[in-house]
Amino acid sequence: MTMKKIFTLMLLFLTVYSFSQNGRVEGKVIDKENKEPVAFANVQIVGTTTGAVTDLDGKFIITGLKPGYINLKITFVGYKTFITTEILITNSNPVYQEFELESTTKQLEAVTIVANPFDKRDDALVSVQSIGIKEIETNPGANRDISRVIQSFPGVATTPAFRNDIIVRGGGPSESRFFLDGVEIPTLNHFATQGAGGGPVGIINSDFIASVDYYAGSFPASRYNALSGVFEFRQKEGNNKKLNVQGALGASEAAITFDGPLGKNANMIFSVRRSYLQFLFSALELPFLPTFTDYQLKTKINLNKKNELTIISIGALDQFALNTGIKNPDASQEYILTQIPTNNQWSYAIGGVWKHFTKNGFHTFVLSRNMLDNSFFKYPDNDETKAKTLDYTSQEIENKARWEFSQKLNGWSIRYGLNTEFAKYNNQTSQYVYLNDSSFFYNYQSEMNLVKFGGFGQVSRRVANEKLLISLGLRADGTNFNKVMSNPLNQLSPRISFAYSLDQNTKINAGVGRYFQLPAYTTLGYKNDAGDFLNEDVEYIGANHFILGAERTFKDKALLSVEGFYKDYFQYPINKFTGSSLANSGADYSSVSGATEVLSIGKGRAVGAELLYRLRLKTFYIIAAYTFVRSSFTDTTDTYIPSSWDSQHLLTLTGSKEFKKNWVLGFKWRFSGGLPYTPYDLATSSNIQVWNAFNQPVFDYSKLNAERFDPFHQLDIRVDKRFYFEKLTLMIYFDIQNAYNFKNKGQDYVIRAKNPDGSFQTTDNGTKYVLTPIENISGTVLPTLGLMVKF
Repeated sequence: MTMKKIFTLMLLFLTVYSFSQNGRVEGKVIDKENKEPVAFANVQIVGTTTGAVTDLDGKFIITGLKPGYINLKITFVGYKTFITTEILITNSNPVYQEFELESTTKQLEAVTIVANPFDKRDDALVSVQSIGIKEIETNPGANRDISRVIQSFPGVATTPAFRNDIIVRGGGPSESRFFLDGVEIPTLNHFATQGAGGGPVGIINSDFIASVDYYAGSFPASRYNALSGVFEFRQKEGNNKKLNVQGALGASEAAITFDGPLGKNANMIFSVRRSYLQFLFSALELPFLPTFTDYQLKTKINLNKKNELTIISIGALDQFALNTGIKNPDASQEYILTQIPTNNQWSYAIGGVWKHFTKNGFHTFVLSRNMLDNSFFKYPDNDETKAKTLDYTSQEIENKARWEFSQKLNGWSIRYGLNTEFAKYNNQTSQYVYLNDSSFFYNYQSEMNLVKFGGFGQVSRRVANEKLLISLGLRADGTNFNKVMSNPLNQLSPRISFAYSLDQNTKINAGVGRYFQLPAYTTLGYKNDAGDFLNEDVEYIGANHFILGAERTFKDKALLSVEGFYKDYFQYPINKFTGSSLANSGADYSSVSGATEVLSIGKGRAVGAELLYRLRLKTFYIIAAYTFVRSSFTDTTDTYIPSSWDSQHLLTLTGSKEFKKNWVLGFKWRFSGGLPYTPYDLATSSNIQVWNAFNQPVFDYSKLNAERFDPFHQLDIRVDKRFYFEKLTLMIYFDIQNAYNFKNKGQDYVIRAKNPDGSFQTTDNGTKYVLTPIENISGTVLPTLGLMVKF
């Protein structure tokens, strides 16, 4: 019997024995402000007549459900109708969730309340999108990586590089902040660039994620230290009835996840992932061997009716070795081996969120700690018998405390709070450099302790017969780094946003605000070899946002929106030696960014418009997002120059269709205009002292971002098949990235020419190398098979 026949018989067997309809969802409906149970609320599965009514304790149970994704619609007199994000129903794993209803001041006899799954929070009226679990789980080409899923939405750039840099509306990759159930996490990716944030693989396990709220502007005043984006990840809660286990094998890693009860009033969810890319990369003779391990934990404890405690933790261990065992490396392998250092990195974040509920509101207390340890080194030509040309070790440690209070009072939504932070930064650097026509070792040690503080207030209210929603916020932040930044009035951040309803389905939105972000620790803590801080006069980076848009919903199934934006940056650090704004940092994909002497005189602007269409049907969804954006920042001569993220045009089409017998077909097509880049200065690079200092060609900053790559586009296709058994759920997916084999041309590799005996060719009496540019073409069809088992 052939393998094809065996596979066909197995598939038929699995299909026959996966037909049953024993899914179950249960939960509790509570008041969002005081956590009191909402009795007699109607809970209905969207698109059906199946449902239940909550009991006196706010609890409900719905049984006999067909496996697959569902949405629940929850209604009760005096509350806004609520439609949940997608919930996956299986035969083997009963679902338990709590749902919060928000009270409304609308008079029932005058207004019909229309449920809208695209509704926004009262303190975030513009530039916000919510991403559901269905869109995460089935996103083609993403390999269940949150960082890549985000790129399906408007304003977020997509690049042909191997990294997951989050570029929002033309800003740099360091301009976003990430919160996991209210706890800030310092990075979203493995092998992160310190001071910029990007990396090749996401650190968050998608098995934890219930939904994501993505803000591209008009951030709530409670969120701070961001200029371009804020991402709120809401995690699932552990099952409070039984222990569930899920195992997964993906394109790059294996994972196991546990969730279940911890006694009567607590639950947990915990996962560990380990990559196996190093084995595949070694077999393929790729020049680098990455390995990562991570964990993720959430525990929720209901202390009593008025108090709950949630503990969050996430951590990663990243090891990046060079594959120096390759015999006779080709030009691209030699370039990468020569350039890239060996990198070891670990990080973690842990925090507790305590919520205390009162009659008309609730207090939130957050205590957290996070740490990043980053080290890398480089031997000349990877020869360990020689002295290192680079040896870098650094730690960033942050201890944070935050208090917030939220309440509803006489039609007003009120929120205010305070935060403080104690941060420590250490750095020990030894680097061979070339400066002012001479080469030497640059050594410095830096230790810096910072105190940060801030406070905010925000109020929202509906007026004009509740057609106009206004949200007004004010925030102030400071730090003891220097005199200017220690005065929070210098970082005063007012913001106001509006949403006017022309009818029940059409809104006009607008927002204006000022936002501040502290420069990276690598910049603040930079010293010369005499031990002097060189950036003591830096200031907070600022940005003014101006946003205007409109949106229309079509019942509860589709959203069409258009939004224009303008970001006006000021006090942006500029590299004193290259003249390049640090907004361009991260474009070279190095392990650290911002470690240089700077001037806080830079300006910038990002202007554009976004068009979004989202359709959510029972068996089909599509996201069509187009962004026009122009991004530029000044150099030391106050001349505006296109930034490294000036994509101009971004277009993403993402869709998924469910078929009978639990087959799902998805696609994602991406287009990005060519990004600017700075050409090499080959004449200077050929100098032996220069090359030996940098292990690569140096850029010609007199032509900063003067060249532009060709546009990039790619098609990804994914097929999913799910088997719902009584005791377990089996999910298989086949993903094809770059289905039509697009070839992307990057900046040329540059290597040193060799003599027949393997020595490097030189000229000018042995003072210069002979450099050879090699065309850099990347892109191949990449098929992936993934497997997930839940029981």
